[in-house]
Amino acid sequence: MSDDLLTLGAGEGSKNEAIKLQAQHLRGTIAQELDLQGDAFSGASEQLLKFHGSYQQEDRDQRRARKAAGLEIEHEFMIRSRIPGGVLTAGQYLAHDELAARYGNATLRLTTRQGIQLHGVVKRDLKRTIKAINETLLSTLAACGDVNRNVMACPAPDGTPARLHAQAYARDIAAHLTPHTRAYHEIWLDGEKLEGPEEEPIYGPTYLPRKFKIAVACPADNCVDAYTQDLAFVAELSGETLAGFTVLAGGGMGSTNGKHETYPRLATPLCFALPGEVVEIAETIVKIQRDYGDRKNRKHARMKYVVQERGIEWFRGELERRLGRPVEDPRPVRFQRADDHLGWHETPGGTWYLGLYVENGRVVDRPRCLLRSALRTALLRFNPELRITGQQNILLAGIPAEARVEVEALFAAHGVETDPAALGLRRGAMACPALPTCGQAVAEAERSLPSLVGSIESALVDLGLGSEPVEIRMTGCPNGCARPRMGDIGIVGRSLGIYDLYLGGDRAGTRLNTLYAQGVREDSIVATLRPVLSRWRLERLAGETLGDFAERIGLEEVPQPAPHAQKIEAGV
Repeated sequence: MSDDLLTLGAGEGSKNEAIKLQAQHLRGTIAQELDLQGDAFSGASEQLLKFHGSYQQEDRDQRRARKAAGLEIEHEFMIRSRIPGGVLTAGQYLAHDELAARYGNATLRLTTRQGIQLHGVVKRDLKRTIKAINETLLSTLAACGDVNRNVMACPAPDGTPARLHAQAYARDIAAHLTPHTRAYHEIWLDGEKLEGPEEEPIYGPTYLPRKFKIAVACPADNCVDAYTQDLAFVAELSGETLAGFTVLAGGGMGSTNGKHETYPRLATPLCFALPGEVVEIAETIVKIQRDYGDRKNRKHARMKYVVQERGIEWFRGELERRLGRPVEDPRPVRFQRADDHLGWHETPGGTWYLGLYVENGRVVDRPRCLLRSALRTALLRFNPELRITGQQNILLAGIPAEARVEVEALFAAHGVETDPAALGLRRGAMACPALPTCGQAVAEAERSLPSLVGSIESALVDLGLGSEPVEIRMTGCPNGCARPRMGDIGIVGRSLGIYDLYLGGDRAGTRLNTLYAQGVREDSIVATLRPVLSRWRLERLAGETLGDFAERIGLEEVPQPAPHAQKIEAGV
C-alpha cells in the first residue's frame, strides 16, 4: 500500500473514511443495533450497511404529512443482490419474488448493473431477507458500498465464444474482488466468530475511496456501456479463440449540479490484457484507485478523476510498476451497436431465448400488464435460466422450440408484449428509481418517464417520425445511475419538476451527449425538444439518428430552447 493512504489519518479524510477505519472490517455496531427497538440505524451503521448490500431509505411521499402530524420519519430498506453478469436460475428469481411479497413492497427492481433490488423491507425483516437470499447461493455483500460492485457482462445466452468468455471472466473478477471480511457472515448468516487476524489484501482497512464499477464487453456489442465504467475489458477473438481484452479505464457518469470540478467521463484505452492477465490487472488497477483516489472529497473520489488529472500515461506507468512488467498497447475497439437482446433468438444448440421488456426495470402487476404474475407462471412451468440486461430487461433462456407457442400464449394472456417492434419509443427508454425512495433524488424519473415517453412519441408521430427509434434516459439527479449522458436524449433532474436536457449520444455507447437546455420544467420538455425534432426531420442524412444529427450540426446550430426553459445556476 502506498504512503498516500498510510499517511491519511481519520481526521484528514472524509467522514466516511473515519467510519470505515473504526468499523473493524465493516462490523461497526450493526449487529448490536439490529437487536434494538426502532426502525433505523445510526449514521455510521447506515453507511456501513451499504457494503452489506442495503440502503436505509424512507418513503419521501409521506415526509410532509408525517411531519405535519408530528410523526418521525418511517424508515425502510432497499436490499440489492449481486449477480455477476446478471445470470440466475429460475429458483433464485422466484425466491426474490417471494421475498418481495413477504417482506417488501411486492415488486422487484432490475438494475442497470444487472442486479435485483427489493424495496420497502423494514428493519425487523432485514436479517431474515438477506439470509434467505444467501440460501439461494446469491449474496448482497458488495452490491453497494466503497468496493467493486456487480461485474457486468453481455448476458445474451447464445453460446457464442465471445459471450461465454465475457460471462466467465465477469464471474472470475467478481469472485476475486469480493471483500474478505467475515463480518457479513457473522451478522447476517449467524457465522461463528473466528479468532485470529483478519485482513483485506486488496482493499485494506478503509476499502476504496468510492464505489468501483467493472464490465466485460463483447466485440461489436456494447450492451454493458463499457465506456461508462471505472474499468472495462473488451474481448477480442482470433477466430473462435480468445486473444485477450482491450482494457478501458476511468469512466463514470456522476456529476454534481453547479459544480464544475465533477463531470461525467468516458473511459480511456489503457492496455491490452492477455487472458491469463485479466484478474491480476483488475486487482492491480483497483489497488491504484485504493491508494490514489481522493479520500477527502467523496464527490471527487471516483477513479475517473485519477485518470483525468494524472494522465493515462502516468496510470499505465503505475500499472506496469506494480505488475513488474510492461503491458501491451491497447487495440482498437469498434463497437457497432448496444444490443438490447429483446425478442426471440435461436441459439446454436437449438433452444431459444426470449428477451422481455421491463418498463424501467420494475417487475410489477399493472392493470393491463401482469408482468410479475406472468414471469412467475412461466418460470414455474418452463424452468428457464434468467439473464438480466444492462437495460433493466430480462431474458428467458433454454426454451425448447416446441414450447414457443405456449410461452407466447402465456404472456399474451397476461398482457405482456413479446414483440419488441410493438414497443415503440418505450424500447429505448430507461430511468432510475428516483422518488420516492432514493435519498439522492431531487426530481422524478421512474414515475414520470412513461408519460413523458408517450408525449415525445406523439410529437414524433405528428412530425412523421413515428417509426424512428430514439434512446431516452432519465434520472432524478446527476449521479447518472441510468447513464443519461449516453442517450440520444438525456433528462437529468435538477430540482423538483425541473430538468437539464442533453442531446447527442450515439447508439454504440461511445460518445457523451451535450447540454442543450438547462432548467426546463417537466411540462415543457416536449415543447423544448420539438424544434430539434423538426429540424432533424428536415435536415438529417439517410438513417441518421437524433443523437448523430445533434452531434453533426453542433448544439450551437440547434434551435434555441423554448422561452419557458429556465436557466438555473446552482443545484438544489
